[in-house]
Amino acid sequence: MLIFIENTPRVYAWGSTDAIPELLGRAPTGEPQAELWLGTHPAAPAQLAKASARPRTLLDLVAGDPERYGVDGGPLPFLLKVLGIGAPLSLQVHPDRAQAAAGFAAEEAAGIPRDAPERNYGDANHKPELLVALSEVTALSGFRPLPEVREDLRRLAEAARVSGDGAGAAELVAVAARLAGEDAEAVRRAFLDWAFGDDHAVGLALAALARIATGAEPAGAGPPEDAAPSDRLAALAALVAAHPGDPGILVALLLHHVRLAPGEAVFLRARQLHAYLGGIAVEVMASSDNVLRAGLTRKHVDIAELCRIVDAGDLVEPRLPAERLGPGLVAWRPDVPDFQLLRARLCDPEREDPAPRAAHGAAEAAAEVELAAEHPVVLVVSEGRVRVERVGGDATGLAEVATARRGQSLYVSAGEPIRLSGHGDVFLATVGDGYAGASGDEYTEPRAEPRDP
Repeated sequence: MLIFIENTPRVYAWGSTDAIPELLGRAPTGEPQAELWLGTHPAAPAQLAKASARPRTLLDLVAGDPERYGVDGGPLPFLLKVLGIGAPLSLQVHPDRAQAAAGFAAEEAAGIPRDAPERNYGDANHKPELLVALSEVTALSGFRPLPEVREDLRRLAEAARVSGDGAGAAELVAVAARLAGEDAEAVRRAFLDWAFGDDHAVGLALAALARIATGAEPAGAGPPEDAAPSDRLAALAALVAAHPGDPGILVALLLHHVRLAPGEAVFLRARQLHAYLGGIAVEVMASSDNVLRAGLTRKHVDIAELCRIVDAGDLVEPRLPAERLGPGLVAWRPDVPDFQLLRARLCDPEREDPAPRAAHGAAEAAAEVELAAEHPVVLVVSEGRVRVERVGGDATGLAEVATARRGQSLYVSAGEPIRLSGHGDVFLATVGDGYAGASGDEYTEPRAEPRDP
């Protein structure tokens, strides 16, 4: 079946006031709308938009006939989101499957309410995630090599010295010294413990960093041109403005600063420290809401638990390139079974403008794209107007056709392939290649209230 779905955007402090409303063709409410959830996660399941006279959710549909509408007799193992990032998110990690199962069981045994602010684990599932940029997106994604961090701190210290801030320069040199050692993972864990501890030096280092990042040098002195790479310095200035005095600003120095052009992607495995800073994106992840935070937030921070589960090793490359599957069709296929994300770019050859608006650069477009739907698919149209047709019709042999405009979403039940045509871009989430019930008995119903990441 082809079923229109919709949802109410989640309102979080870091959201954009206009990005998601503009995509959906709605007037802004003035609230920071951060995430649009399109899946069966019980915290915010998508609503069936046109299929029922009474309100029903996609989770209700699956529960009523799990073999027909679910995956392996259960809810979807993936969650598709649209993100409108108006301000930096918290620095955060998500647990792997074993850590989530153990953490969830421990908090259940301890009797911690699932909606308690100090709760770390709302379910027993892992949460790897893939993000594809719709606009330019900036992010902090995984640990970078320590020599690069020390070099940036050397530049920042020199900027402080030249500006007349000798004390600040000394503090930043001392921070760099903390990042020396042969065991990089041990060095990073020790740095996290120090940054979020009660050492007075943390505040002094943060103040020095803030003076450089915001250009607040003593009168008459100017920063040197090589103080630090300009994009990283701009990111630090944004973090200082949003979260003054937060130790997460120091931790941000340890991470890759990634600037994604539209159509580029980052993939983050469970346990990798990250934060999205700004932009509009489509995101797909394992269906979980587990978040452990490490600063840049007013929410609960559990540094001891975060340090226990974080992957403190180098992330060589946070970007994940797309794989071309055919004319107009690409896919991002990380090596996790829960999900993959595809993008079809369509053009109508009879139109005077034969290519859609260049929301994704010079990506190839096709008049028609056909793809398998052996498992359920959730799709969202990000540009233009797209016709979706079930090849061969549904189980009764009747033809199924739906036309979705920009901002509209569809759930496609498992069955015959689907054919896409029209003029625009559409993102489609489904299970990963070779999926064989990977969540299985390890999947535990997530909490019923979403948490602000």
